[in-house]
Amino acid sequence: MSRRENSASSSISVERAGDSDRGRADTTMHNSSEGTPLLGERSSSPSTPEHLLPAPSQTPTPRRRGGYQSGRRRGQRGSTALGRVSSFDPKWWVQRARYYVPITGWLPNYQASNLVVDVKAGFMVACLLIPQALSYSSLTHLPPAYGLYTALVPALVYGMLGTSRHLSMGPEALISVLTGTLVKGQLKHLYGAYSPGMPPADTVEHFSTAVASAVALLSGLFTFALGMFRLGFLDSMISESSLRGFISGTAIVIIIGQSRIMLGIAAASSVHSTPWNDFKFMLSHLDQTHVMTAIVSLGALLFLRLLRAVKSRFKATTWLQQIPDTLVVIVLTTALSWVAKLGEEHGVVIFGKVDGDLPHFRLPRVPTYADTKDIVSSAITITMIGVVESVIVAREYASRNHYAVSSNRELVALGVSNAVGSAFGAYPAFGSLSRSKLNDRAQAKSQLSGVVTASLVVASLLGLLPYLFHLPRGVLAAIISDAVISLLSATPGAVAFLFKVQAWSDLFLLLFICFCSVAASVETGILLAVIISLVMVIKRSNMPRIKLLGRSTENDNDFYPIDGAPPAAPGTLRRLSFGSSSSNDSQDESGPQSRDNSSSGSLSADTQAQHIDGVLVVRIEEPLYFANAGQLHARLNRMEMYGDMRTHPSEAPRMNPTRAVVFDLVGMSDIDGSALEILLGIVHEYSRREVRVLFVRVCQGVRLRFEQAQMGSAGGEYDFSDIGSALLHLEQQLCIPSSS
Repeated sequence: MSRRENSASSSISVERAGDSDRGRADTTMHNSSEGTPLLGERSSSPSTPEHLLPAPSQTPTPRRRGGYQSGRRRGQRGSTALGRVSSFDPKWWVQRARYYVPITGWLPNYQASNLVVDVKAGFMVACLLIPQALSYSSLTHLPPAYGLYTALVPALVYGMLGTSRHLSMGPEALISVLTGTLVKGQLKHLYGAYSPGMPPADTVEHFSTAVASAVALLSGLFTFALGMFRLGFLDSMISESSLRGFISGTAIVIIIGQSRIMLGIAAASSVHSTPWNDFKFMLSHLDQTHVMTAIVSLGALLFLRLLRAVKSRFKATTWLQQIPDTLVVIVLTTALSWVAKLGEEHGVVIFGKVDGDLPHFRLPRVPTYADTKDIVSSAITITMIGVVESVIVAREYASRNHYAVSSNRELVALGVSNAVGSAFGAYPAFGSLSRSKLNDRAQAKSQLSGVVTASLVVASLLGLLPYLFHLPRGVLAAIISDAVISLLSATPGAVAFLFKVQAWSDLFLLLFICFCSVAASVETGILLAVIISLVMVIKRSNMPRIKLLGRSTENDNDFYPIDGAPPAAPGTLRRLSFGSSSSNDSQDESGPQSRDNSSSGSLSADTQAQHIDGVLVVRIEEPLYFANAGQLHARLNRMEMYGDMRTHPSEAPRMNPTRAVVFDLVGMSDIDGSALEILLGIVHEYSRREVRVLFVRVCQGVRLRFEQAQMGSAGGEYDFSDIGSALLHLEQQLCIPSSS
């Protein structure tokens, strides 16, 4: 799954759902999907003349600093003409219910004509979900019924709280293997407590299910907290290369584990071993391959891959696309195993008897002998991976079908789904890309399709499991392998793209995290992915975006980045003293001094951006805050010495002493207290060296901060509308003749 593709296609329509503006929920009278106009809009038929429309009953009054505000004072309760409803009014509670519990909005207005489509989509997804749930349970070292519990309860809860119509909740391969790794790691504590004997089978099962339920509860609480604190943007904190490396490594780990099952090789005696050790164990025991198990399992895998290739080749054939391939494989192999008596006469490990029953309510708890710290850390890891995958999938299909999802409300829905599911034996559940794709292909119209899928899971719990008695377990391993091979399909393209654009650091990161996930563990892989991504974010945010500007050789009124213009030939760089045409004084913010090759095209080969002798013209292109302001002083010192950030610091200084610094604050819309203190220190230092400091194009908010901090007393001047007027002022104050 490529997050780059998904994010690009959904960046327009999704994040307008109200994550960043709590007040939007307060002023929305009805759900926009019901056809009611939003507040602030006037509804009319096309034939109604504009002058006959009713005028607003309340005239906006100007604010002190521009803009408008309503005539009602802030904090005043009661209904207004703008539609704000008091919290004492029942309509207020209806609004909140529709916003935070989406089923109360879409179910009363559900169109009966969509029922057939939603039922069909739910059936198609169930044909994929039920076999996957049975298969993925083996990854978690839990009985098969718990995979179905995970497909049931979280899906039902999400159907009530989720904002995505196409996201399919339930067990997912990566989350299952992370849960299984935790369960396997905790089992060593249980076996250690019973050493030198072995714990009873019932004790092992209860211990494993308790660990899985505990991590599901914690994952749900963490996800719920992310949504409540409006941290939905954190899904983009892991870089694409890191995520792709982790997904690829985890897919390889899953294939290694399932290959042993498909070959019929017994498991290693070690409870806690690395994927690399498992791979070496499998290679060293190839002579123990069970031939009949390998034939059936690999044949099932080959059938799934061929059917997938045929579907890809004939995408326009509707009936072919709707064939439930995994269900077909399960039915055929179960029938073959029953007829040929593969379990009784050929030694093939079969599904066996599984008691199917509905889940019972039981509050999760950390079992005795389990390490709480490990469960918490695994819950954090599972939360990060699950949130990233689920939110990306929800955004993708919301964008394709032209409706909006809220990232924060999605996190709340996912969190509550897992927390409730943990009380009914479910392990962590999140959105699945493959099932969501099938749901979209079936043209699901609402969240009802997910409820239909959950209903079919109930039916399978009550009546399906006995019919799977003869199903070879190697076939379940083949189904898992087929799913994770699809996860690997995007990796060669990602590697080729990074190689093509020569993004060596990203390519190394992808391969390194993939290698660590296979050689050590999936926890190591995701830990490295998160740490490296955060370090990259901190490193890049720690460097302020500033550019050194020079005057154009063709027009003294134009200023361009020194590193953006074609370099001057050796020996031809002339130094320009202070001076500017008077016509520059009348230019506004969008004048030539703001132009550079990144926004207005590349400069011609004959144009040079040259230094102004004794003056640094520095443009700050982003708000300053505590993280990126720390390096500002060091970068200014380097500009003073070399006049170009591309010059290596080992070279000798080449610039004349600086007599003035002009800061162009066109991109600095804000500055926090720590950055302001650093900037004041820089101005104080320049004043001590008798270097004039001028600020141009200062926005109103930053100007107010400057006034509060007494920037003028420190030596900074900030009453200039453009660079030209600042240079003219310096020319007059320092009595330097203007350039010819």
